[in-house]
Amino acid sequence: MNWFVNTAKGIAIGAGAILPGISSGVLCVIFGIYETLLDRILHFFHNIKENSKFLFPLVFGGFLGVLLFSRILSYALSTFPLQTQSIFIGLILASIPSLKKQVEQKSTFHWSFALFFLIALGIGIASVFLEKTLVLQEISHISFLHLFICGFFMSVGIVVPGVSSTIILMLLGVYSTYLTSVSQLYLPVLVPMGIGLLIGGLLWMNVTKFLLDHFYGQTFWSIIGFTLGSVFVLFPVIPDVLGGIICILCVILGFAIFHLFSS
Repeated sequence: MNWFVNTAKGIAIGAGAILPGISSGVLCVIFGIYETLLDRILHFFHNIKENSKFLFPLVFGGFLGVLLFSRILSYALSTFPLQTQSIFIGLILASIPSLKKQVEQKSTFHWSFALFFLIALGIGIASVFLEKTLVLQEISHISFLHLFICGFFMSVGIVVPGVSSTIILMLLGVYSTYLTSVSQLYLPVLVPMGIGLLIGGLLWMNVTKFLLDHFYGQTFWSIIGFTLGSVFVLFPVIPDVLGGIICILCVILGFAIFHLFSS
């Protein structure tokens, strides 16, 4: 049962890597596997058998999410935006109490943590408005080095909760190129980006692990701030009273899905 649950989590995390407004890091936090995932990857060779059992369904699901199910979620976001966005909002809001409980088990709250939370929340909200107003032209001729750099900085949005890979790829002028290459499995683009993503991912995971080890309270409250800030990019346009009722019901459904996957 755990294998199927972790595969489903991997599918969502993989899809979150390419869908606007959804961060893979936030989904890892929501599903309660963020710290465990960092430890398993960074210390993979300490216990290859156990780490493989944990990571394989997540990686397998991640590939499925990127290659297949991201299209389904993309269709859902474009065809049923109110319902889909509301479910994601429910997922995020449902995760906040458990995240708060998690950080309080390891670090006594200090008033300065609230400052880190508010700064992260502010950055998350600001990035939402940036993503919605950002209109940049795609670069027509892209070198191997540029694609490598794009993958390297894209890893920030995958590893760090609340940081949108979408914004990073838009700023670098390759977002549409990346989406097309994923859908067509165009290796001349995906290989250099994948190399950059792997190297950058390992670097940022080590940085994040260091911060969690030495500044746990400040780092985790920042993660909670980024996570809560991601709600704003998903907030749907509610057309009427019926739409409002549907929104509330879908938020409740998001709560239920969260408790199903976190159990």
